[in-house]
Amino acid sequence: MTRADLDKDPVDVAAMFDGVARRYDVTNDVLSLGQDRRWRSRVVTAVAPRSGEWILDLAAGTGTSSQPFADAGALVVPCDFSQGMLQVGKQARPRLPFVAGDGTRLPFADGTFDAVTISFGLRNIVDPDAGLRELRRVTRPGGRMVVCEFSSPTWRPFRTVYTEYLMRALPPVARAVSSNPDAYVYLAESIRAWPDQPALARRIQEAGWRRCEWRNLSGGIVALHRASA
Repeated sequence: MTRADLDKDPVDVAAMFDGVARRYDVTNDVLSLGQDRRWRSRVVTAVAPRSGEWILDLAAGTGTSSQPFADAGALVVPCDFSQGMLQVGKQARPRLPFVAGDGTRLPFADGTFDAVTISFGLRNIVDPDAGLRELRRVTRPGGRMVVCEFSSPTWRPFRTVYTEYLMRALPPVARAVSSNPDAYVYLAESIRAWPDQPALARRIQEAGWRRCEWRNLSGGIVALHRASA
């Protein structure tokens, strides 16, 4: 599969996520061996939400990543382009103000949010660079962004093992627990094709963000990139 194959029409990708919505959180927990909870906790720490702040959680899915911001007293807006995810999320977390939105054309005014974040979703935006620019547009001057995304393991021998796991073990495991296992073949390919930590930092800065830095989690399987508006 080539990079061109991964640049799917956004409607197709949205339909794919509609198909996995019902068991999405359970599947992620199984495939990450429970690490996804730790990663999301680190996102909350990096965002450092304060009571009364407006926070955009883009690609929020069912709102699992959004709830901790609300618990901290922030006014969080979970946004996703998958209607299936939003429906499941609204049933589970009716108090959260879920919003349907395309990451390349966000339905918010300039400078709306004090902080914006996206976890495991930037690579699924049809144009990630446009998504980064949109996140910058809706963030107030001096605000902050945190991107949590799969990345490149820093230890070369482990990187090889990890790649083999993605392509060989992930789809069969997903078949056992997911409501749409074929989607995880695409997800594995999208992870493999994604830029490493320094390359993503450059793209973030080119989108208008300042002082971009990153922190590796789980040996670089995941990286947190933080930047200022």
